[in-house]
Amino acid sequence: MFWPDTISKKLGVKYPVIQAPMFGVSTPQMVAAATKANCLGSLALADLSADQSIELIRETRKLTDRPFAANIFVHSIPEVTADLRTKFVKTKEFIEQLAREHTIEIRLPDLEAIQLSTYHEQVDAVIAEKCSILSFTFGNLDDKSIQKLKENGLTLIGTCTSVEEALVLEKSGIDMICVQGIEAGGHRGSFDADDIPQIGGLSLLSQVYDHVNVPLIYAGGIYNAKTVQAINDLGAQGFQVGNLLLASTESALQPFEKERLKKVKENEIVLTKSFSGRYARGVKNKYIEVLENSEYILPYPYQNKLTNQLRKAAKYLQNSDFLGLWVGQSIHHYSELSTEDILRNLITDVGKL
Repeated sequence: MFWPDTISKKLGVKYPVIQAPMFGVSTPQMVAAATKANCLGSLALADLSADQSIELIRETRKLTDRPFAANIFVHSIPEVTADLRTKFVKTKEFIEQLAREHTIEIRLPDLEAIQLSTYHEQVDAVIAEKCSILSFTFGNLDDKSIQKLKENGLTLIGTCTSVEEALVLEKSGIDMICVQGIEAGGHRGSFDADDIPQIGGLSLLSQVYDHVNVPLIYAGGIYNAKTVQAINDLGAQGFQVGNLLLASTESALQPFEKERLKKVKENEIVLTKSFSGRYARGVKNKYIEVLENSEYILPYPYQNKLTNQLRKAAKYLQNSDFLGLWVGQSIHHYSELSTEDILRNLITDVGKL
């Protein structure tokens, strides 16, 4: 049988195929559909509050009684300095003016109105809700959280974008490592928000495999059976897919966004910090062209919180020039079938190789 079973047995699934978290795209319905395909669903909790996280976990549990991973951001929050306050005001005014010039009337939040929380309350929430798997990105959990989670029996999956990050995760006792290639869609899982390793996914996977002894999951560019096979040959025992599911029935993307995906060209897919303050791969648009490499990008998560209302307004107006449409480098036909069917078809195709 092709499918390696080390990860499958640990996670309680038949196939070591993982639906990527994709905050803003994935839904509890997508998670449940992934579990119906005997794969691992991932519930994106990002940096939500504990109460919001609990609400989503319970909503997902109503749809499936199978295991799924809760996924959180473990970023650090920069200190609010006088310079940050000044830059925030200038950035807010610039983006509001840019939006008005393109007939989007919005008032973005002041710095004092932005609510931020650390991941620690989410750790307590997933334990309280008796989740069995926690995956995370943007860094590593602190030692106390790792100990608390392991004492409560959770399997931990960290994300790396370099060999150095993989070694840190392994040393701290993380059970599995998701190796994220630079070609993957959405945000980079890098520990450092400002400096992402410029290494292709297959090269990275090979090197991480040579340096660590924990099971590896690979994410980035998986869109058909041949990519799964190649990644398995390089040492991955798990396969995380996100780009493949963007236009699925359960995706939170609206029809106009799905249509934009189907027309995307390879030279339109870029890395940008303009929406969130962290590098993310998506479709280039007017907003990115103006903001990228400008002085109007705040550190994460301030830029992300500041632009949230702009992205919501753009989605409401069906204006793809002012929202973040995250996508990986592997362009395909973006099926609108259910997540369950897309994953089952992938598994069937792998079986034919």
